[in-house]
Formats: sequence, structure tokens, C-alpha cells
Amino acid sequence: MTDQEIRTDTVKISNGDIQISAYIAMPASEGVFPGIVVLQEIFGINSHIRDVTERLAKEGYMAIAPALFQRTVPNFEAGYTPESIETGRNYAFQTKASELLSDIQAAIDYLKSLPNVKQNFGVIGFCFGGHVAYLAATLPDIKATASFYGARIATATLGDGEPTITRTPEIKGKLYAFFGSEDASIPVEQVDQIEEELQKYQIPHQIFRYDQADHGFFCDQRSSYNPDAAADAWKQVKQLFAKELQ
Repeated sequence: MTDQEIRTDTVKISNGDIQISAYIAMPASEGVFPGIVVLQEIFGINSHIRDVTERLAKEGYMAIAPALFQRTVPNFEAGYTPESIETGRNYAFQTKASELLSDIQAAIDYLKSLPNVKQNFGVIGFCFGGHVAYLAATLPDIKATASFYGARIATATLGDGEPTITRTPEIKGKLYAFFGSEDASIPVEQVDQIEEELQKYQIPHQIFRYDQADHGFFCDQRSSYNPDAAADAWKQVKQLFAKELQ
């Protein structure tokens, strides 16, 4: 069943001494549904991320978007101005891979505690969240990952440590990664390197490269929005989650 009625809420997720704010969307009908964690851009849990979370719920998933900047700036939400980009980047640079993974696992554990959640979990992330999604793919619970234009996967990690690409052998499920050919923040050589590593370690995957698409092409609130690329990517995401999680 798709495009069904949904319910939404803002909840608190416990992770040690912190309470992580999260936006959750779920089908309004009775049933048991797979869970998907939605990972934000550098702009926080803004209207675009809430929209993606709701779209997934309409497709029959329990979708939750935890605030990845909770430790630094609770309730952060921004638009797409140059000032917001600079501010969001500064917050992103203050995150650490270990804390992000811990917070995502806390979101998964929260979903597990709900009676109407099937114990199949996926993750989807955009921009900063696309990089974090590649990290999250290493969590044992994650069976399917959709990573959108995650920059610096091949060259760095969040916080200190080896580049995130070095963790490719730890990926447990299937991974789809989406890139725009006009995205200056992710050179084609880095996309090739990611694909080579996924092939090397025999990780089930597909890499989608969209001509004339720039960074942020999936977001209809950004000037870089590319409706054709966004429509195809969403079709691929739905197929991925339907096959791996249902």
C-alpha cells in the first residue's frame, strides 16, 4: 500500500545522558512496518527532511529523523542561504563519527521499542547525511542504505580518524549511492573510488550518476533541484527499500 494516511510527531530519544529530538512519521493504519532512519543535511530537521520522512511513511514505513546536531545546537533548523550553509558546515565539522553512529543506533532502538515496527531497518541521508548514511551502513541492523551526494566519503570522516571509505568492508546490507555529475564538491574521481571499494569488498550496491545534476538535486527547495534526477532517484529508493525491507 502506498500514499496512505500518516501520523507525525516529535519525540525524544534517550542516548545515555542526552535526549535527542526526532521527527517521526508513520502510517495511520494498523499494521507492522519496517523502519527507516532519515539523516539530515547540514540544515537540521527542516521542512525538506520532514517532507522526506513523511513521504516514506506514505510508502508504508516507520520513518524517523533524529537531530544530528543535538549535542551542539538543539532544535537547529535552517534554510538554504549562504549564511545558513556556512553555519551548518561549522556544526557538521563539530560532529564525530562515533557519536553519530551511537545516536543513529539509539534511533533504531527507539523504533524497535514500538509495537508496530517490523525488525527490518534502512537508512537514507542527504549531503552531510549522505556521508553519515555511508557510516550508518556499517551498523548491524541496517539492511539497506540510500546515500545522496555525501561529500568527502573518500577523503575524510566526521571528527578524527581514517576516511569513511576505509570502513566499506564493514557495510552489512545493500547500498545505493546517488551523485550529480555537476557536483563540484564530489569530484568524479572520488565517486569512482567509492564504486571501486564497494566492488572490491563485494558489497551489494548500485551507483547512480545523473548528468546535468548538481549537489542537492533531490531537494525541491534548492536552486539546484533537478526534477528528472530527483524522480528517478526516488523510484530507485522505493525499489531498494521494498526489496530489502518489506
